[in-house]
Order: sequence, then C-alpha cells, then structure tokens
Amino acid sequence: MRLFATGRALRASTSRWPIFATRPRISIPRTCLLHESTPAISRSWSSTPARWTAQSTASAKQPPSLKIEGDSYKTDNWTNTTDQILSHVGRRLYLNEDHPLAITRKLIESQFPAPIFGNYIEKNPVVTTAQNFDVLGFPADHPGRSRTDTYYVNDKTVLRTHTSAHQQAYFQQLHRNEQSHPEEVGYTVIADVYRRDAIDRSHYPVFHQMEGAMLWKRPENNPLASSSETAAKIKADIKLIPSHDVPVEDPNPTIHPQRNPLQDQYHSEEEVEAIAAHLKRSLERMVIKVFTEGSKAAAASSGSDYEPEPLKVRWVEAYFPFTSPSWELEVFWQGEWLEILGCGVIQQNLLNNSDVPHRVGWAFGLGIERIAMLLFNIPDIRLFWSRDERFLSQFRAGQITRFEPFSKHPACYKDVAFWLPPSAVTGGSSAAGGAVPFHENDVMEIVRGIGGDLVEDVSLIDEFTHPKTQRKSMCYRINYRSLERTLTNEEANEMHDQVRKQLVDDFGVELR
Repeated sequence: MRLFATGRALRASTSRWPIFATRPRISIPRTCLLHESTPAISRSWSSTPARWTAQSTASAKQPPSLKIEGDSYKTDNWTNTTDQILSHVGRRLYLNEDHPLAITRKLIESQFPAPIFGNYIEKNPVVTTAQNFDVLGFPADHPGRSRTDTYYVNDKTVLRTHTSAHQQAYFQQLHRNEQSHPEEVGYTVIADVYRRDAIDRSHYPVFHQMEGAMLWKRPENNPLASSSETAAKIKADIKLIPSHDVPVEDPNPTIHPQRNPLQDQYHSEEEVEAIAAHLKRSLERMVIKVFTEGSKAAAASSGSDYEPEPLKVRWVEAYFPFTSPSWELEVFWQGEWLEILGCGVIQQNLLNNSDVPHRVGWAFGLGIERIAMLLFNIPDIRLFWSRDERFLSQFRAGQITRFEPFSKHPACYKDVAFWLPPSAVTGGSSAAGGAVPFHENDVMEIVRGIGGDLVEDVSLIDEFTHPKTQRKSMCYRINYRSLERTLTNEEANEMHDQVRKQLVDDFGVELR
C-alpha cells in the first residue's frame, strides 16, 4: 500500500485525514486477468478536475499518444511520462528467477501458501485515476495526485503509484472465490510501481511493491451482534499458524482511543484483538523466515569467525488511511532497528465500497527492493536494473548470496546554480492540475531524463534569498557515476550542459 511506507510522517500530523467521510461509493470492475497483461479500462470522468493551466516546454514536446504494453493512450496537458520511464515497462525483474527481486518475492510468497492464499502479479502498470486514488479515498487536493509526484499518461490515467490500485478488485475476487474455490481467503500481489522521486542510491522512479490481505466472512444481519462468533473463527485459524521462538517486543495495547482507534461503528474489540493476533503471527513468521535466510547468507560470506546477532522483531504503532488499528513491523538487523512493512485492520469503508461489506480482515504492504538490498547486501538500487553479467551472474534461484562489488568507478561531481524567475514558487507540493510551483522532483526528472542510470545522486547543497530583490538562488550537486565503467569528463560535461539548458528552457531560470 502506498501510504504503508510513510507511517512515521503521517503520525507526526496533528490530525487524522477524514478521507472516507464525504466520499461517494465507487466501484471499479477488475480490468486485467491474473498473470496476464491486458488493457486497463478507460473512464469518461475524473474526480480530479482538469485545472492544469501552465504550458511547460516539456508538455509541449509530448507526442500525440503513448504506446504502453501494446495499447495507445492519447496525451494531453497532464502527460509527464517520459520515454526514459517507459523504457522500464515490461522488464518484469520479479519474474526472472535468478534475479534478487524474484528470489525475494518467492521467499515472501512461500510464507503465504495455497490454498489459503493466492499469489498474483499485475503486469500492466497503466491504471485509471479512479483506481489509483478515488476508490482508496484520496482527497482531491492530496499531494499524491500531483504531477510532481505521479507519472500521468493523461488526465484520466497514470502509471500506478502503488499496488493498492488493484486492491478493490482482489477484495471482490475473494468474495467470488466463495463459489469457485472457497478455501482461498487471502492473497498477495506484486507489481512494478512508478513515482517521481529523489535521485540517490536508495530511491528509483520504478520499484516493486507487494501487498497482501486476508478476509473472514461475517453474518450479513447485524454482524456486531455476532462478533464473538467471528472472533472464534479467527482464533481457530491462529492455531493453524506455526509458532516461533524469536523475541517480539509489543508493548502497546492493540487498541488505543487516540493513537490506534477501534472502528467501533463496525468492529468489536474482541474481533479486532483476534484479527490483530492473526495478522501479527502471520507477518512475524514471514519476516523471521526472510531474515533467518539473510543471516545464513551473511554467515556464509563472512567465514567461521562470524557471530550473527540474535534476531529480534518489534511492533510499533502507526497510522495509515487504509487501516485502523495500524502497525509497523521492525527487525533488528546488523545493529539497528529497520522498518520492514506496514499493516493493520482494513478500514471497513474500503470493504463496503468494494461490495464486500460482510467481511473483515487485515492487510499489509512492503517494498521488495528495500528487503532485497538488506538480504543481498546490494548498496545501490540502480544495480537491480543492470544488465551487467558481473552483477547478474552472482545470483541463483532459491539462494540468497551476498553481493560482491566489482570495481568502483570514480565519481564526477558537477554543480548547477541558478536564480529562480521572480514568479516562481518553491517548496510546494502542487495539487494535481494546479499552477505548478518550482518543485525539486522536476529537477530530478530533468537530470534523470538526460543522465538515466549514469547519475548516482542529486542533492541541494545551497539555497538563499537575496535580501533586497527577494530572488531565490539554488545550487544542486550532481554525481555522474556509472555502475559499469569509468565516465570521461567529456561525457559528464555533455550531459551537464544539457541539464543546464533544459532548466533554462523549462523553468526560465537564470544560470549563475
């Protein structure tokens, strides 16, 4: 889930987002077959009004249509998806059985076995704005809808920003399973997702998410009155999950009126306690399995003197719009606590709006790259996309092996400093369609579009406002470094000159 990755930031907010209070009921039919790539549906409306007015040079250069996974999509003033980003569509690294992402995927899926769980993939990344935002209750002014954060194909379609774009369809599928194969009451799904983001060794505009859920059926008439019966079924299922002996820190109550409230309109405390216990046992088991295998790999690569630290996990209260109560699961790994996933009791409004109002359950979401980087000791997220055999040949299906770096090529740092035009606004996260401020992600997209994977990181190293003119100056440092060869200074200069020119052309900056 998209916001499962941002729990700490959301907890810092002084109020919870009332994302379900005024949202009409929206039902989006399933648009693609499992394990197949099929066209996404189109729609003739958008809950995000087309308020985009600024005509940037980048949008003016857009072709009349984009072809993605064999389908053609008309472009418009919202389109900001570039050829560089589209070049990643169809790579499907998670299906290459010898790739670290596929090995990580299979390891996680092994802890959610059939027939209780179905393990699925979603190949086509094009979804509607309804699927990506509206069904999930994103407000119209949510920053996630912004063109600075999201890759728009056009005003009605985007490259999905999270696997939750398919959540409603899977909830509905679990309901249909009651007739065809009722034993399948849960699912996992993996997909490539796309976000405009920073450029550094841990961020990439295309990455992979996995989410999962498990649902239980409740009586259709007055389910709260039968909550003890529902809780008893869930508790019986908990006994089927193998126990473990790893220490778990879980100091907080399952329900807290302010920090982790009960959805008391829909759920009883007894039901939620049972759902939470099932959720925690299931996810503890998965994380312990994954990091036990990682510890074995670390020991094998470190020699006989290696003494692994005892594995520990802990639960931390969290806030996510999709769940309540909510938690993050952390693991103590190589001397520090690391957040691995977010999860919680599914917001009943999501189930109601998915036409499965008589079910309750839990859901989780995690990033595959984050876990794979830890398990395989991979220092740079760009490596996952490398075609270099020196990288790819180090891994085999079903095995976790620690990455052995090949030669580190030298960095080539170049600075670009400029004055913003007087009318520019900085620091904003413009809502989709609004007048566009100068946003750092736009700088990242220019650099990424020109340098691609030849850029290791971009950082803002200086900014100030002139005391008399109030004009703002910014300076970014770009580190040009290939993973596979030494770049010449001439190559770096050529890319850097293009970056400088495009900043002027697209944003009207004055170079310093």
